[in-house]
Amino acid sequence: MATAAERFAEWATGLELGDVPGDVVEAAKLHLLDTLGCGLAAHALGVATEGRTAMAEAGGEAQAAVIGLDPALPAAGAAFANAMLCHGLDFDDTHSDSVSHVSVVVCPAALAVAEAREATGAETLTAIVAGNEITTRIGMAAPSAFHARGFHPTAVCGVFGGTAAVCRLTAADVATTASALGIAGSFAGGLFAYLADGTATKPMHPAWAAHGAVIASRLAALGAEGPPSVLEGKFGLYHAFVDRRVDLEPQLRDLGERWETPRIAYKPYPACHFIHGSLGATGSLCDGLDPDEIEDVVVSVPEAGVSLVLEPAEAKVAPRSEYEAKFSLQYSTAAMLVHGQVGVRSYMDDAIRDARVLDLARKVRYETKEYETYPAAFPGGVRIRLRDGRVLEAELPHQRGGPENPMTPDEVRAKFRENAGPGYEELEEAILRLEELDSVRGLLREPAIA
Repeated sequence: MATAAERFAEWATGLELGDVPGDVVEAAKLHLLDTLGCGLAAHALGVATEGRTAMAEAGGEAQAAVIGLDPALPAAGAAFANAMLCHGLDFDDTHSDSVSHVSVVVCPAALAVAEAREATGAETLTAIVAGNEITTRIGMAAPSAFHARGFHPTAVCGVFGGTAAVCRLTAADVATTASALGIAGSFAGGLFAYLADGTATKPMHPAWAAHGAVIASRLAALGAEGPPSVLEGKFGLYHAFVDRRVDLEPQLRDLGERWETPRIAYKPYPACHFIHGSLGATGSLCDGLDPDEIEDVVVSVPEAGVSLVLEPAEAKVAPRSEYEAKFSLQYSTAAMLVHGQVGVRSYMDDAIRDARVLDLARKVRYETKEYETYPAAFPGGVRIRLRDGRVLEAELPHQRGGPENPMTPDEVRAKFRENAGPGYEELEEAILRLEELDSVRGLLREPAIA
C-alpha cells in the first residue's frame, strides 16, 4: 500500500491547472498577491531584511529575484529571503484548521524555482495550489497539536507543501517527489521559543522551510533518498512532533475534490491570528467610545490561544519589542480602543510605548471560551465595563478575512496597494492574470522593487 508521501506525490505530479476549479485558481492568485504585498511592506519598513542580506552575502548563480535587492540570487537563497520578508510583519495569510501560514512558504519557494526554470504562469499557479493543499492537510490531521508541543506548523507542515510545489515545477516523477518529501521531513522545524522574550525569530521559520523545499527537491533529483514513510512512520513527522499516531486518510482520500486553498484566511490586522476574533469584536464597539471612561476589559479566546497571545500577562501588557506586541492581545485591544484602528504602524517601536495604550492594556483581563467555530476559525469576544456602569459586549465567531466572514477581492487588492505603496500596478495586474503569462521571469523585477 502506498504511503502518505507517495499518495501526495502522485497527486501533485499529476495535477494540471485545468483540474483546478476556477474559484480555487482565483484564490491562489489573490493569496500570492497578498503575500507579496506583505513582503513589500516589510521591505519599505526595513523589517526582516537580515535574511536577504545573508543570502546576498552567500552569493551564487543569479536565478531568481528578491524583493528590495537588485541582483538575483540562487533559487534557494531567493526563497529564503522573500519568505522571511513576507512573514516579517505577521500580516500574511493563515489556514485556520491547520493553524499554519501557508502562502508564505509555498509562494516564495515556487516563485524562485519557477523563475529559475522560466516556468509559465499556469505552471506556477498549479504548483502553488498543490503546495497549499498538501500543507493544509498535513496540519489539519493534527490541529493545534504542533502548537501544544511548541512547534510552528507553518514551517513544520509548510516544508512539505513547498517541496511538492517545487517538484511539480521541476517535472519530478512520483518516486522522486516522494523521496523529496521524505528528505523535507528531516528539514522540518521551527520553535515557539521566541515567545519567552519577544525576539523576532518567527519570520525565519517559513524562510528556512522555503529554502529547505528547494534543497530537498534538488537533492532528490540528484538521487538522494528520503523515507516514503516520513509522515506516518514509527519515527515520522507525527511521532516526532506530536508524539502520537495520526490518521491521515481523511486528508488523503479526497485530494482534488475538497479544496482548502479558498479557506486560507487573509489578515486585516498585522498580528497573530488568535488575536483577530477578539480584536475585531473590540473594533465593532469603538465608534463613539471614550477610552478614558473604560473601567475594565475582558477578552475571550479559545484556550489554545492563551499561551501565544495572553500569557505571561506581565510581559503582554507592556511588550518589550515590536514583535512581542503582535502576540499581545492586551496591547492590541488597548491600541484598538485608544486609536479606533490597528495597522502596521500600531506595532512600531514608538507606538508600543504610547502611555495611554499601555495604561489601558493593564485593565485588560481574559477568559477562555469553547467556541463551536474553533479550530475552523479564530473566534473571540470582548466585554467592556465603563465607569458609569454600562457594559458593552461583542463577539466574533468567525474572524474577519476567514471564509465565513470574507474579505472581498477588492479588499484584498486594496490591502496589497496599501502595503506595497505606489508603483506596483503592473505587478498587481500581472499576478491577477498569472495563468496567461508565458514566463514568470522578471515578475518581481519591477523597477520600484529594488
